Amino acid sequence: MPDAGTTARPPDLLRPRGSNQVGMRQFNERVVLQALRVHTSLPKADLARLTGLSAQTIGLITARLEEDQLIVKQSRVRGRIGQPSVPLALNPDGAFAIGIKVGRRGAEWLLIDFTAQVRERHAISYAFPDVEELLPAIAQHIHRLRDGLGPLAVRNVGAGVAAPFQLGGWHRTLGLSKAQSDRWNQMDLAAEVRARTDVPVSFARDTVAACVAELVGGRGHDLKSFLYIFVDTFVGGGLVINSHLHTGGHGNAGALASLPVQPPSVGGALPQQLMAQASLWELEQRLRSEGLDATAAYDDRALQAPYAAATQAWLATASQALAHAIVSGTAMLDLPDVVMDGSMSRGLLQALLDQTRAALAQCNWEGLWAPQLHGGRAGAQACALGGAMLPLHANFAPDHDVFLKAA
Repeated sequence: MPDAGTTARPPDLLRPRGSNQVGMRQFNERVVLQALRVHTSLPKADLARLTGLSAQTIGLITARLEEDQLIVKQSRVRGRIGQPSVPLALNPDGAFAIGIKVGRRGAEWLLIDFTAQVRERHAISYAFPDVEELLPAIAQHIHRLRDGLGPLAVRNVGAGVAAPFQLGGWHRTLGLSKAQSDRWNQMDLAAEVRARTDVPVSFARDTVAACVAELVGGRGHDLKSFLYIFVDTFVGGGLVINSHLHTGGHGNAGALASLPVQPPSVGGALPQQLMAQASLWELEQRLRSEGLDATAAYDDRALQAPYAAATQAWLATASQALAHAIVSGTAMLDLPDVVMDGSMSRGLLQALLDQTRAALAQCNWEGLWAPQLHGGRAGAQACALGGAMLPLHANFAPDHDVFLKAA
């Protein structure tokens, strides 16, 4: 994954498990924890079968994990042949993490528990983030969420920041000054956040973090390889191959906003990119041109009068552009599935999925196998949720860049 370094170490109680330094026993602990994460709860016999570890090893590992309060025993299951089994599950209070999404239209903070359930959420909106105001706010909310855990604060393993690599990119489109753009583009956001907190901080591109959330808690349970598309203020994505998050040579794989949607013209203007046709920024501009509240692009109003006409016009253009992106991705990667999600309402996402499927049906698929298009499950909070999963991943997942599929 992109830069996941930290400046502060997690508490000894929640030491990283499974690095090369601590050896195979702790790696096996991670394997067991991930099997429980994927399957929710399992008795020891099933854990042994799924992980390939011996019954004796599973007994030793689960005893230690229970002692560390990372797993809990559930009620006995009766009615089967043989002795009643005792399922084991992750302890929701076993560990916590904080996720922060820094976007062009707002910021969001989530506190999640060890089972990735959201315990607390806070969000703010803005026209564009101001550095001097947002950086102190990020640190303030990190500390507030951690300290609000009380005695359990020692079980917070860190914070994950999800943000665009170039928050100040496309500054002319956004109506920003070059100085505003350069301030964000030249900043090491992860380093700035680390300097303001004693909590370990990880970083990932926003749509990569959203892809992590989908891989771990959404369609990734069913799909092995897929192109991920996230329609936000801008549009972006991620790439999963054989259950691995593939980030590319610069950590920028799936940067769909920059994909050209028309051929270049000789001596003419640069061709339009996907961002200009399939982003919620474009829907905002359509609504604003009608004298309507542009923030309706992100909620249920988008499909209601008087916003519906502008939204339908956007859907027609966006679905065609997304279909072009999917065909292009399929030609390059031959992936069987595509997952699309966004920071819009679920109704608008469904309308976008329906129209994109219709556009795909009209594409030229000669020489290609058309993929299946699925709706994402993480929803509008995918980026922040994926950010929060980064420190949990760093401390408890069995592999550096894959969440084990114990199937």
